[in-house]
Amino acid sequence: MKILADYHTHTIFSCGGNDKRRHAKGTIEDNVISAVKKGIETIGISEHGFSHIMYGLSKENAEKERKEIDRLNEKYAEINILMGMECNILDDTGRIDMPDDQIEKFDYILAGYHFGSKSTSFESLLHHIDNFLFRGKFSKEYNTRAVINAMRKYDILYITHPGDKGAVDIEKIAEVAEETNTGLEINGHHAKLDVDMIKKIKHRNIKFYIGSDAHDPKNVANFEKAMKIVRESELELDRIVNIQK
Repeated sequence: MKILADYHTHTIFSCGGNDKRRHAKGTIEDNVISAVKKGIETIGISEHGFSHIMYGLSKENAEKERKEIDRLNEKYAEINILMGMECNILDDTGRIDMPDDQIEKFDYILAGYHFGSKSTSFESLLHHIDNFLFRGKFSKEYNTRAVINAMRKYDILYITHPGDKGAVDIEKIAEVAEETNTGLEINGHHAKLDVDMIKKIKHRNIKFYIGSDAHDPKNVANFEKAMKIVRESELELDRIVNIQK
């Protein structure tokens, strides 16, 4: 088995470019060096979306990041370095925080729900509160609609850690993921998708991805937890896009 790519990694740009804020450690080049040492072919840098209150990428830093990734692609010929973004799913209309004037900078986008994303209405604020305090006890249908509508509206490589920050109906999400050709992530940091979720949906023709969600260079391509979930769910390895048997 060979890991081909890790599309979900963060750097100090997810801390506003300031490593003292401690959300993520290491520069883009630190992540690249770690990926090269581990022998993967592609690394994606996917900072938090623009609307994350604490850790969102700024438009200014997006410009800097694009230039840095272009520079590093020339320096490290042995690996493909991509600029992605882990966009925030903002509400049940499926809106994500990827402005039209920014999307051309990015090679791909991921999308997921995060507690720190800005509310778009009083209703979305109430669901933020429920998800934060009660893990979506009252918001399962809302959360599910949010993911489904995002998949229908945007070209998303995959949904990150579905269900981690608030309950969702994974079977409904899987149905639309198949319909829209959107991947679902088995996250090596948050452990979602989990075993039970995968068992409910693996009969569908879905693209699964494993993602490290690395916030430290040493965890780039660290898929130990994700692969444990894969084994326990008995998901065939050839169902995972970024693995080669």
